[in-house]
Amino acid sequence: MNATSGIVTRFAPSPTGFLHIGGARTALFNWLYARGRGGKFLLRIEDTDRARSTPEATAAILTGLEWLGLDWDGDAISQFERADRHAEVAHEMLARGHAYKCFATQDEIEAFREAARAEGKSTLYQSPWRDTDPATHPDAPYVVRLKAPRDGETVIEDQVQGRVVFRNDQLDDMVCLRSDGTPTYMLAVVVDDHDMGVTHVIRGDDHLNNAARQTQVYQAMGWDVPVFAHIPLIHGEDGKKLSKRHGALGVEDYQKMGYPAASIRNYLTRLGWSHGDDEFFSDAQALEWFDLGGIGKAPARLDLKKLDHLTAQHFTAMDDAAALQELEAFLAATEAPALTQRQRDHVLAAMPQLKEKARNFGQILERAYFVLTERPIEPDEKSAKALDPVSRSILNELTPQLQTASWERESLEAIASELAAQHGLGLGKIAQPLRAALAGRTVSPSVFDMMMVLGRDETLARVADAAKGH
Repeated sequence: MNATSGIVTRFAPSPTGFLHIGGARTALFNWLYARGRGGKFLLRIEDTDRARSTPEATAAILTGLEWLGLDWDGDAISQFERADRHAEVAHEMLARGHAYKCFATQDEIEAFREAARAEGKSTLYQSPWRDTDPATHPDAPYVVRLKAPRDGETVIEDQVQGRVVFRNDQLDDMVCLRSDGTPTYMLAVVVDDHDMGVTHVIRGDDHLNNAARQTQVYQAMGWDVPVFAHIPLIHGEDGKKLSKRHGALGVEDYQKMGYPAASIRNYLTRLGWSHGDDEFFSDAQALEWFDLGGIGKAPARLDLKKLDHLTAQHFTAMDDAAALQELEAFLAATEAPALTQRQRDHVLAAMPQLKEKARNFGQILERAYFVLTERPIEPDEKSAKALDPVSRSILNELTPQLQTASWERESLEAIASELAAQHGLGLGKIAQPLRAALAGRTVSPSVFDMMMVLGRDETLARVADAAKGH
């Protein structure tokens, strides 16, 4: 890794809603590419649409990126606050002869297009003001248009899509500055990327057509054109573009569904990018392996079964203390009560068993019920059935043996097995009422794991309660 590579990437969301799962993947690809090469990852909030941009949406985007673990360099930049700089560049293009003032009204533009349609010609607007003498300009409102080349081609050497060629006669003279003096998005993006020193623009392929027009602005200003990489969008399992009908769209939804950030990072990295047949990998491996050449051209499909499978592997690999920390963040995100210190200690002790085969934090919580609850344990309907009179009498028999047992998993299992054999029963027939006594639920870790976490006194108290029928 070259620490002085000078690579700069950026993520530039519009703050009109939550951090979309597609946007999160774009941010992740930019983060991986820059961080894996010792470069910079910058954040720009494209908040020029004042009617739709909200501070709440900006906060949601920042929170989503922080939860995902995607740190950015420096402060997030507001595009709106740079409007004066964007206008300055438009005037510089005017001075250089690469842009012109267009005084055409909306009615005139519409009349031009109607006439073109009637004659079966291109409706791309060709302004009569393009080559007029400034001395003849009226004292009236005008827009500033880019004086785009009329012939030849604009070529994008895209790192994902390959060589993409646009005929210049298919591109109009785009508006850079509106008649009220405000810059357009297309100009603002180029000025911001140039001023931020962005070397690689990695974004959704819905921006591919924009790249041609933006390249013309770079060329008009004599600026270096960045490397473009336009990545296919994410589709739902049905192969259609992601929308509300596919369910969870925002990163915060995935946090509330109980997925840990590491498995979302792994899953999103693999969604549309590959490194051989590797499915499960660490952040360190992703940073080492990620490159633009591994991005596929076809849209990736969201597959929650695959995400569940990856999550189970991440829980297995996760440090117990880190899992507890993320569990507490999950509780906060879902507005559930925080853990007490006693509960935290018990959950941490039980974490190796709680994580086993879990696919989300909800399942971990369900298995942790035995340490989150307190005596007297209220068994649910299923568990109560396991505490019939015969089972309660067996628990009574078990109690004195547990009182004198050495508190180790093997010896506890041996005692229960022996008692089951004396009654001509399988171990499961003893484990069921024991589970009901200790957890009051049918979903829990193994009864012997629970006994080790709860300790002798609490285990005996719970068994005694159940044997008495309380």
